Amino acid sequence: MTLLDIDGTHNFRDTGGIALAAGGTTRPGVLYRSDALGALTPAGLRAFAATPIGVVVDFRSEAERTRMPDVLPEDRPIRTVLLPLLEGAMTGAPGATLPGGDASNEALAAAIEALPTLADLYTSMLEHGGHAFAEVARLIAMSEDDAPSAVLVHCTAGKDRTGVASALMLDAAGADRAAVVADYASTAANLAGPWAERMRAMVTGMGVPLAPKVDELLTGSPATAIEHALAWVDERGGSAAYLEAAGVTGSDLERLRERITG
Repeated sequence: MTLLDIDGTHNFRDTGGIALAAGGTTRPGVLYRSDALGALTPAGLRAFAATPIGVVVDFRSEAERTRMPDVLPEDRPIRTVLLPLLEGAMTGAPGATLPGGDASNEALAAAIEALPTLADLYTSMLEHGGHAFAEVARLIAMSEDDAPSAVLVHCTAGKDRTGVASALMLDAAGADRAAVVADYASTAANLAGPWAERMRAMVTGMGVPLAPKVDELLTGSPATAIEHALAWVDERGGSAAYLEAAGVTGSDLERLRERITG
Protein backbone atom coordinates (compact mmCIF):
# COMPACT_ATOMS: atom_id res chain seq x y z
CA MET A 1 0.00 0.00 0.00
CA THR A 2 1.15 3.55 -0.69
CA LEU A 3 0.18 6.61 1.32
CA LEU A 4 -0.43 9.37 -1.23
CA ASP A 5 0.31 13.05 -0.78
CA ILE A 6 -3.15 14.46 -1.44
CA ASP A 7 -3.03 17.78 0.39
CA GLY A 8 -6.02 18.12 2.70
CA THR A 9 -6.15 14.42 3.57
CA HIS A 10 -4.28 12.32 6.13
CA ASN A 11 -5.12 8.73 5.22
CA PHE A 12 -5.37 8.62 1.41
CA ARG A 13 -3.75 5.52 -0.02
CA ASP A 14 -3.59 3.12 -2.93
CA THR A 15 -4.14 -0.51 -1.89
CA GLY A 16 -1.76 -1.69 -4.61
CA GLY A 17 1.35 -3.52 -3.47
CA ILE A 18 -0.32 -5.66 -0.79
CA ALA A 19 0.92 -9.25 -0.71
CA LEU A 20 -1.29 -11.94 -2.25
CA ALA A 21 -1.68 -15.33 -0.60
CA ALA A 22 -0.66 -17.06 -3.85
CA GLY A 23 2.34 -14.82 -4.41
CA GLY A 24 2.77 -11.43 -5.99
CA THR A 25 1.00 -8.26 -4.93
CA THR A 26 -2.24 -6.40 -5.57
CA ARG A 27 -2.36 -4.01 -8.52
CA PRO A 28 -1.98 -0.28 -7.99
CA GLY A 29 -4.48 2.12 -9.50
CA VAL A 30 -7.59 0.00 -8.88
CA LEU A 31 -8.78 0.45 -5.28
CA TYR A 32 -8.04 3.51 -3.16
CA ARG A 33 -9.10 4.38 0.38
CA SER A 34 -9.20 7.69 2.23
CA ASP A 35 -10.45 9.86 5.02
CA ALA A 36 -12.92 12.66 4.23
CA LEU A 37 -12.34 14.75 1.10
CA GLY A 38 -13.80 18.02 2.32
CA ALA A 39 -10.53 19.86 2.93
CA LEU A 40 -8.66 19.27 -0.34
CA THR A 41 -6.50 22.25 -1.25
CA PRO A 42 -5.84 23.33 -4.85
CA ALA A 43 -2.67 21.22 -4.72
CA GLY A 44 -4.68 18.30 -3.35
CA LEU A 45 -7.24 18.63 -6.12
CA ARG A 46 -4.50 18.59 -8.76
CA ALA A 47 -2.95 15.48 -7.21
CA PHE A 48 -6.35 13.80 -7.01
CA ALA A 49 -7.08 14.63 -10.66
CA ALA A 50 -3.82 12.94 -11.64
CA THR A 51 -5.03 9.58 -10.27
CA PRO A 52 -7.16 7.11 -12.26
CA ILE A 53 -10.02 7.46 -9.76
CA GLY A 54 -13.38 7.82 -11.48
CA VAL A 55 -15.74 6.59 -8.74
CA VAL A 56 -15.89 7.92 -5.18
CA VAL A 57 -17.85 5.82 -2.68
CA ASP A 58 -18.89 7.83 0.38
CA PHE A 59 -19.92 5.74 3.40
CA ARG A 60 -20.81 8.74 5.56
CA SER A 61 -24.23 9.63 6.88
CA GLU A 62 -26.17 12.59 5.53
CA ALA A 63 -25.28 14.60 8.64
CA GLU A 64 -21.57 13.93 8.13
CA ARG A 65 -21.77 14.89 4.46
CA THR A 66 -23.60 18.10 5.34
CA ARG A 67 -20.93 19.07 7.87
CA MET A 68 -18.12 18.47 5.38
CA PRO A 69 -19.14 17.98 1.73
CA ASP A 70 -16.58 16.33 -0.53
CA VAL A 71 -14.41 18.67 -2.58
CA LEU A 72 -13.53 16.96 -5.88
CA PRO A 73 -11.76 17.96 -9.10
CA GLU A 74 -14.06 19.63 -11.60
CA ASP A 75 -11.92 19.16 -14.70
CA ARG A 76 -13.07 15.61 -15.40
CA PRO A 77 -16.10 13.46 -14.57
CA ILE A 78 -16.06 11.73 -11.18
CA ARG A 79 -19.06 9.70 -10.12
CA THR A 80 -20.06 9.83 -6.45
CA VAL A 81 -21.90 6.85 -4.96
CA LEU A 82 -23.53 7.37 -1.56
CA LEU A 83 -23.64 4.20 0.55
CA PRO A 84 -24.19 5.36 4.14
CA LEU A 85 -23.19 2.86 6.83
CA LEU A 86 -24.75 4.17 10.00
CA GLU A 87 -22.84 1.78 12.27
CA GLY A 88 -19.72 3.83 11.62
CA ALA A 89 -21.33 7.24 11.95
CA MET A 90 -20.61 7.44 15.68
CA THR A 91 -16.88 7.48 15.00
CA GLY A 92 -17.44 10.03 12.25
CA ALA A 93 -19.42 12.32 14.56
CA PRO A 94 -17.39 12.38 17.79
CA GLY A 95 -19.45 12.62 20.93
CA ALA A 96 -22.77 12.46 19.10
CA THR A 97 -23.90 9.39 21.01
CA LEU A 98 -22.70 10.54 24.42
CA PRO A 99 -24.31 12.96 26.90
CA GLY A 100 -22.72 16.39 27.12
CA GLY A 101 -20.65 17.88 29.87
CA ASP A 102 -23.71 18.80 31.94
CA ALA A 103 -24.36 15.10 32.57
CA SER A 104 -23.33 13.57 35.86
CA ASN A 105 -20.09 11.65 36.15
CA GLU A 106 -22.13 8.51 36.69
CA ALA A 107 -24.17 9.10 33.52
CA LEU A 108 -21.04 9.73 31.47
CA ALA A 109 -19.34 6.62 32.83
CA ALA A 110 -22.42 4.52 32.07
CA ALA A 111 -22.68 5.92 28.54
CA ILE A 112 -19.03 5.21 27.84
CA GLU A 113 -19.33 1.70 29.22
CA ALA A 114 -22.31 1.10 26.90
CA LEU A 115 -20.35 2.11 23.78
CA PRO A 116 -19.55 -0.80 21.45
CA THR A 117 -15.97 -1.86 20.89
CA LEU A 118 -14.57 -1.48 17.39
CA ALA A 119 -14.88 -5.25 16.99
CA ASP A 120 -18.58 -5.11 17.90
CA LEU A 121 -19.10 -2.12 15.62
CA TYR A 122 -17.56 -3.97 12.68
CA THR A 123 -19.67 -7.08 13.27
CA SER A 124 -22.81 -4.94 13.26
CA MET A 125 -21.59 -3.22 10.11
CA LEU A 126 -21.16 -6.57 8.39
CA GLU A 127 -24.55 -7.80 9.58
CA HIS A 128 -26.41 -4.81 8.16
CA GLY A 129 -24.17 -3.42 5.42
CA GLY A 130 -23.96 -6.27 2.95
CA HIS A 131 -25.75 -4.26 0.26
CA ALA A 132 -23.16 -1.48 0.47
CA PHE A 133 -20.17 -3.81 0.38
CA ALA A 134 -21.70 -5.72 -2.53
CA GLU A 135 -22.06 -2.48 -4.49
CA VAL A 136 -18.39 -1.64 -3.88
CA ALA A 137 -17.41 -5.07 -5.21
CA ARG A 138 -19.51 -4.50 -8.34
CA LEU A 139 -18.02 -1.06 -8.91
CA ILE A 140 -14.48 -2.47 -8.73
CA ALA A 141 -15.48 -5.30 -11.06
CA MET A 142 -16.74 -2.74 -13.61
CA SER A 143 -13.60 -0.60 -13.52
CA GLU A 144 -11.20 -0.53 -16.46
CA ASP A 145 -7.60 0.42 -17.17
CA ASP A 146 -8.31 2.54 -20.24
CA ALA A 147 -10.48 5.13 -18.46
CA PRO A 148 -10.43 6.91 -15.10
CA SER A 149 -12.68 4.42 -13.34
CA ALA A 150 -10.68 3.26 -10.31
CA VAL A 151 -12.69 3.18 -7.09
CA LEU A 152 -12.01 5.25 -3.97
CA VAL A 153 -13.85 4.32 -0.76
CA HIS A 154 -13.95 6.81 2.09
CA CYS A 155 -15.72 7.83 5.27
CA THR A 156 -14.65 10.42 7.84
CA ALA A 157 -11.44 8.95 9.25
CA GLY A 158 -10.97 6.32 6.57
CA LYS A 159 -10.51 3.65 9.23
CA ASP A 160 -13.77 1.92 10.22
CA ARG A 161 -16.32 1.79 7.40
CA THR A 162 -13.51 2.23 4.89
CA GLY A 163 -11.32 -0.25 6.73
CA VAL A 164 -13.94 -3.00 6.75
CA ALA A 165 -14.80 -2.43 3.08
CA SER A 166 -11.15 -2.47 2.00
CA ALA A 167 -10.41 -5.59 4.02
CA LEU A 168 -13.40 -7.41 2.51
CA MET A 169 -12.43 -6.53 -1.06
CA LEU A 170 -8.78 -7.45 -0.59
CA ASP A 171 -9.62 -10.68 1.26
CA ALA A 172 -12.14 -11.73 -1.38
CA ALA A 173 -9.54 -11.09 -4.08
CA GLY A 174 -7.00 -13.37 -2.41
CA ALA A 175 -4.73 -10.99 -0.51
CA ASP A 176 -2.61 -12.45 2.26
CA ARG A 177 -4.58 -12.20 5.49
CA ALA A 178 -1.69 -10.81 7.53
CA ALA A 179 -1.11 -8.15 4.86
CA VAL A 180 -4.79 -7.19 4.90
CA VAL A 181 -4.64 -6.79 8.67
CA ALA A 182 -1.44 -4.73 8.41
CA ASP A 183 -3.06 -2.39 5.87
CA TYR A 184 -5.98 -1.80 8.24
CA ALA A 185 -3.73 -1.33 11.27
CA SER A 186 -1.56 1.29 9.54
CA THR A 187 -4.38 3.83 9.73
CA ALA A 188 -3.77 4.84 13.36
CA ALA A 189 -0.25 6.01 12.51
CA ASN A 190 -1.54 7.95 9.49
CA LEU A 191 -4.11 9.76 11.65
CA ALA A 192 -1.74 10.43 14.54
CA GLY A 193 -0.85 14.06 15.08
CA PRO A 194 -3.05 17.01 14.05
CA TRP A 195 -6.03 14.93 12.85
CA ALA A 196 -6.23 12.80 16.00
CA GLU A 197 -5.66 15.77 18.29
CA ARG A 198 -8.44 17.69 16.56
CA MET A 199 -10.87 14.82 17.13
CA ARG A 200 -9.85 14.52 20.77
CA ALA A 201 -10.27 18.25 21.30
CA MET A 202 -13.74 18.08 19.73
CA VAL A 203 -14.82 15.38 22.16
CA THR A 204 -13.34 16.93 25.28
CA GLY A 205 -14.83 20.27 24.19
CA MET A 206 -18.23 18.61 24.48
CA GLY A 207 -17.43 17.71 28.08
CA VAL A 208 -16.85 14.04 27.31
CA PRO A 209 -13.85 12.50 29.10
CA LEU A 210 -11.30 10.94 26.78
CA ALA A 211 -11.56 7.43 28.17
CA PRO A 212 -9.42 4.75 26.46
CA LYS A 213 -12.54 3.24 24.87
CA VAL A 214 -13.56 6.61 23.42
CA ASP A 215 -10.06 7.30 22.15
CA GLU A 216 -9.86 3.93 20.40
CA LEU A 217 -13.21 4.50 18.70
CA LEU A 218 -12.02 7.90 17.49
CA THR A 219 -8.45 7.24 16.43
CA GLY A 220 -7.54 3.57 16.87
CA SER A 221 -7.14 0.77 14.35
CA PRO A 222 -5.99 -2.23 16.41
CA ALA A 223 -5.28 -5.40 14.43
CA THR A 224 -7.58 -7.36 16.77
CA ALA A 225 -10.63 -5.38 15.58
CA ILE A 226 -10.31 -6.30 11.90
CA GLU A 227 -9.21 -9.83 12.79
CA HIS A 228 -12.47 -10.19 14.71
CA ALA A 229 -14.45 -8.91 11.72
CA LEU A 230 -12.73 -11.27 9.30
CA ALA A 231 -13.21 -14.19 11.68
CA TRP A 232 -16.94 -13.39 11.71
CA VAL A 233 -16.90 -13.50 7.90
CA ASP A 234 -14.90 -16.75 7.92
CA GLU A 235 -17.59 -18.38 10.05
CA ARG A 236 -19.99 -17.65 7.17
CA GLY A 237 -17.83 -19.10 4.43
CA GLY A 238 -15.32 -16.30 3.85
CA SER A 239 -15.35 -12.88 2.22
CA ALA A 240 -16.29 -14.12 -1.26
CA ALA A 241 -19.22 -16.13 0.11
CA TYR A 242 -20.32 -13.12 2.18
CA LEU A 243 -20.38 -10.92 -0.91
CA GLU A 244 -22.23 -13.56 -2.91
CA ALA A 245 -24.86 -13.80 -0.17
CA ALA A 246 -25.24 -10.02 -0.48
CA GLY A 247 -25.96 -10.31 -4.20
CA VAL A 248 -22.59 -10.24 -5.96
CA THR A 249 -22.52 -12.68 -8.89
CA GLY A 250 -19.82 -15.24 -9.51
CA SER A 251 -18.72 -13.41 -12.64
CA ASP A 252 -18.45 -10.14 -10.70
CA LEU A 253 -16.30 -11.87 -8.09
CA GLU A 254 -14.06 -13.27 -10.79
CA ARG A 255 -13.74 -9.83 -12.32
CA LEU A 256 -13.05 -8.29 -8.88
CA ARG A 257 -10.16 -10.70 -8.37
CA GLU A 258 -8.86 -9.99 -11.87
CA ARG A 259 -8.93 -6.23 -11.30
CA ILE A 260 -7.24 -6.34 -7.89
CA THR A 261 -4.69 -9.07 -8.60
CA GLY A 262 -3.95 -8.43 -12.28
